[in-house]
Amino acid sequence: MPTVTSPDGTTIAYERSGAGPALILVDGAMCHRAAGPMRPLAALLQDAFTVYAYDRRGRGESSDTAPYAVAREVEDLRALIERAGGEAYVYAMSSGGALALATAPSTAGLALYEPPFIDHGTGAKEYTERLRELLGDGRRGDAVALFMARVGVPEPVAAGMRAQPSWAAFEAIAPTLAYDDELLGGGRVPHGMEVPVPTLVLSGGASPQSLRRAAEATADAFPAARLRTLEGQTHDVSPDALAPVLKEFFGR
Repeated sequence: MPTVTSPDGTTIAYERSGAGPALILVDGAMCHRAAGPMRPLAALLQDAFTVYAYDRRGRGESSDTAPYAVAREVEDLRALIERAGGEAYVYAMSSGGALALATAPSTAGLALYEPPFIDHGTGAKEYTERLRELLGDGRRGDAVALFMARVGVPEPVAAGMRAQPSWAAFEAIAPTLAYDDELLGGGRVPHGMEVPVPTLVLSGGASPQSLRRAAEATADAFPAARLRTLEGQTHDVSPDALAPVLKEFFGR
């Protein structure tokens, strides 16, 4: 397993496949290489790119270093870009889009799928406080359940998931929920951030209206960005629908 070391000493694990320009895949909340959408997507992109899928800090086979700061996670992604030859396209899913935007000046181009910049008003502060309280008390399962409720998973469905052995994998990376929450900054689109590279913001035509609006707001915030809707897709976007769009946008 190849790794790269971030400036603060955190070990970032990654895997590489294919040949061509470098393309780094950035997961959203509760996902990593072994549990998420990126490996199937990488398999469809490796004929056109050298694809890098990695475990964000605190997930999978990557290590972690306290205290967390958005700048440290940006350094992780920049370290991987350097390993890829100093120039790379970046595709990011969901809350990973906030990380990609923060790293934008170091990239060759960005594609973001439904970055969830949804302004929850006072609910954002309440969620942040409750999440940190649960994690501080070591109640990782409750923290995961809180996150699932926030993203719309029905309580009976979440309860059924919690009864399965696979729930332990969610609990293992539960502290990273606070990382994504900090990256999203309360759900506000980060106006004033420098995004000097071509940027494609994608949304699913069958996704909730809140996510479609968030994608529109993100695209509107950056002059170099354009918006595209993938008809029939939801937040759980199909790799078969996504891969051709990424190849087209990145000129492959």
